Amino acid sequence: MPDNMLRIGILGAARIAGRALIEPAREVPAATVAAVAARGKARADSFALQHGIPSAYGSYEELLADPAIDAVYIPLPNALHAPWTLRAIEAGKHVLCEKPFTSNAAEAEEVARAAAGSGLVVMEAMHYRYHPLARRLASLVADGAIGTPRHVQCWTCWPVEDPDDIRYSGDMAGGALMDGGCYAIDCLDLVGLSAPAVTGALADTLADVGGDAAVDRGMAARVAAAGGLTGWFESAFTRGGDFRADVYVTGDEGSLWLRNFVLAHAGSLTLFSNDAGDSPTTVTARDSAASSDGGLGRVGLDAEDMESGDGATTFACQLRAFTAAIFDGAPFDTTAAHAVATMKVIDDTYRAAGLPVRGVAPR
Repeated sequence: MPDNMLRIGILGAARIAGRALIEPAREVPAATVAAVAARGKARADSFALQHGIPSAYGSYEELLADPAIDAVYIPLPNALHAPWTLRAIEAGKHVLCEKPFTSNAAEAEEVARAAAGSGLVVMEAMHYRYHPLARRLASLVADGAIGTPRHVQCWTCWPVEDPDDIRYSGDMAGGALMDGGCYAIDCLDLVGLSAPAVTGALADTLADVGGDAAVDRGMAARVAAAGGLTGWFESAFTRGGDFRADVYVTGDEGSLWLRNFVLAHAGSLTLFSNDAGDSPTTVTARDSAASSDGGLGRVGLDAEDMESGDGATTFACQLRAFTAAIFDGAPFDTTAAHAVATMKVIDDTYRAAGLPVRGVAPR
């Protein structure tokens, strides 16, 4: 990789690629989007022209065979994440794979084994984890700002208006738990509720886009971890309504509420004390420092993280972490091994709700 420039190819002309990779790459000097592949050259050409990408391929295999491509971003349907991550590893490419990492825990373990022996960076795109506001939440909990954590609640809910949306497809490993619940489970881990047992779950289902199976448009679950820490999360699709992605951590001395943790660059973090004389204090992603902040401290943004006076997006923070892991060997949170734990909780939640674990995609 000459001149410390990571040349990234996109597998699939997905809409999320614009916000998740193409726009951030314009802000991260160490990365560039060099190619896109789609199932058909015309679609790839159109996407490349729209986004100013220099090379386009009519198949994913062609892109993986290009020696000029160092890494791939995989925003394909969920069921295709594992097979194409494995193909990318075989081709010697670093991988940034969209969440959920795979269809199930068995697939995640297979990918984790391949990643461990490859010498490559294989990262799940839990982008919010790399933003300073999310990191600040985790550090406050770990440092005892609310005393001993007792309970965590997490909500993810967003509109999916088209009933034929692929996220409702069971064959493509869709469902609200897969799409938003993976964020919620990962966020529980961020604040200390790691590898929990699922003690109960309830799904709201509808027929999938193929009409052959029940797919969850809503899922709620209770979880518990060693040491007595408990949790609850809810994930849902709606035909309308507002986006919501909040986490609330309760301790024996106070509580923390992070609004919009998924897009933390637009979020806010509030500390509530159990002391009746203390008022709640809030910090947002735009606050680079606060001198009278009731203990919230600096968000942690530096000059590199600022865009036009606002904090960098979660996606830009993630891309910096990806390039740092590749060029500098920097550690990162969302490894393939970490994703295995998330997928195990997802599998257990489906079982507890009486639904089948998402299957293995044809290869």
